[in-house]
Amino acid sequence: MADKVVPGPVDSKASFKEAVCIHTHKVFDSCRDKDCIEDLRVYPTITSQTYIESAMSIRPRCAELLYVDVNVEEICFNRGYFTVDVTYYYRIRGEAYPSGNEIIGLSVFTKRVILYGSDGDVKVFSSAFDSVTGFRANQPIAVVEAVNPIILGLKVIDANCYCGGEADISEVPAFIIEALGEDIVLSTGNRILLVSLGQFSIVRLERDTQLL
Repeated sequence: MADKVVPGPVDSKASFKEAVCIHTHKVFDSCRDKDCIEDLRVYPTITSQTYIESAMSIRPRCAELLYVDVNVEEICFNRGYFTVDVTYYYRIRGEAYPSGNEIIGLSVFTKRVILYGSDGDVKVFSSAFDSVTGFRANQPIAVVEAVNPIILGLKVIDANCYCGGEADISEVPAFIIEALGEDIVLSTGNRILLVSLGQFSIVRLERDTQLL
């Protein structure tokens, strides 16, 4: 009969039969996405907007993923499943033709995925929590892994030809504005800049668990 594996100290004399219990995150569900985002509006900086108004066209240079905001909500009618709302903030760089002036702007893309995150109605208490209640609900944790997007194209259109796609944004986090280096134009000018991006990402739901 095989020896039972039990928890025990691990030192230089330990045998392979000894084990320890660890606290870690277990991945319950994940999805790998390849998003082709067409005609996403670019909110240019104040200086860039003046260049766009007089440009014949805008040459694409690069796109950089600045930040990803992730929010998890439980689905009431389907126990154990959660919606994961992901908002991507991109810094878009282009070049005005024929002036050659650099164009910098912000694009925002939001998507939703539904993943299985298991049940966990317990409340987790820890001395590390510094709050009034001293506990947190055992909600799954959403993790997004994403690379900088591929910029597929930039185009300028007249404002009266813009039909809209994503909902216009009304405010932007301060640290995003700081990363752009200048305030952006949220209102609609005479001309609007649109970008097409290719985004590769992995979204997964993790939950606290114990493993031997």
